[in-house]
Amino acid sequence: MYASRVRASLRGWGGVGAMAVLCALALAFVLLLPCTQQVAQHARRAGQAVAHGVQARADTCKPSEAQDQTLSPSGADGPTVDAIKARTGERRKLVVGVDQNSYRWGYRNPNTEGAELEGFDIDLVHRIAQDVLGDPDAVQFKAIPTDQRISAIQDGRVDMVVRTMTITCDRLSQVAFSAPYFKTGQQVLAPKSSSVTGYNASLAHKKVCTAAGSTAYTKLSDDRKAGTLPASTDISTTVPNQLDCLVRLQLGEVDAVVTDGALAASQAAQDPTVELKGAPFTTEYYGVAMKKDADDLVRRVNRVLVDYRASGWQQSYDTWLSATLGKDSAASKPPAPRYLRTG
Repeated sequence: MYASRVRASLRGWGGVGAMAVLCALALAFVLLLPCTQQVAQHARRAGQAVAHGVQARADTCKPSEAQDQTLSPSGADGPTVDAIKARTGERRKLVVGVDQNSYRWGYRNPNTEGAELEGFDIDLVHRIAQDVLGDPDAVQFKAIPTDQRISAIQDGRVDMVVRTMTITCDRLSQVAFSAPYFKTGQQVLAPKSSSVTGYNASLAHKKVCTAAGSTAYTKLSDDRKAGTLPASTDISTTVPNQLDCLVRLQLGEVDAVVTDGALAASQAAQDPTVELKGAPFTTEYYGVAMKKDADDLVRRVNRVLVDYRASGWQQSYDTWLSATLGKDSAASKPPAPRYLRTG
């Protein structure tokens, strides 16, 4: 059972050999799960709390307030939640898109029986399943590459994505988000011996790797066009999953990686020859992504997050992230939620 799982720590995860092990595990355990269907947009149920503010739209969303463009919490069921609960037999599970090779976030732990899927994001998934279906293990995990997170939601392949996904205005025009559950920022990862010192002129004539469809790539592309990133910085190397960037770095195919600092710290923990370079240069908030018309599910997840912040979040941080991000979790805690979306 979920409550009695053994939490085994990984040590010695360095170099290409370790990456090969992870990749082999990923291929061996990719979950072939049936697609799920989402229901059509529905009217808000009577009695639900009404949030104050304006509805998020691509033309009105302010980047500094993107994380606030969500619905107020509610435990009331609606069409989306009802459809999930109506599943029978082995299909009565919450279908969630996750990562399975991000160390300490969503990864298969080879030190557990069956290489169990574990991590900070995975803990949150179990908490949501407990609330919606009354069973923390009533989950069907589906491995989703970074660049397929939005399409997996829109196509109905998953009910939600819990995969270190940053809330942005552009993404809000395509999917709905919960309130934020984690705060981080973009950082540079490079070999300790590298002349790269951070997100600055030292990236000139360097080849940088990012995940396709990531906020890191968008930032680099925008900054190079604006002239705040050296024009000679090569950002053409993109990969489906962030871990692939670390492999490219280890093979010497790229000079640096740009990704969320929370993920970069986990990658540095896997390879003692690399390190974070410079301070975070953006502010990112992770949220649970769902279909745009799944209002009742968004509200339900937001209610779960209210309880989770009070009891559960810190324990999960201590278990998975304190070793890479430090025992003080203050920098990673999301702000008090604001619910600016009205419908």
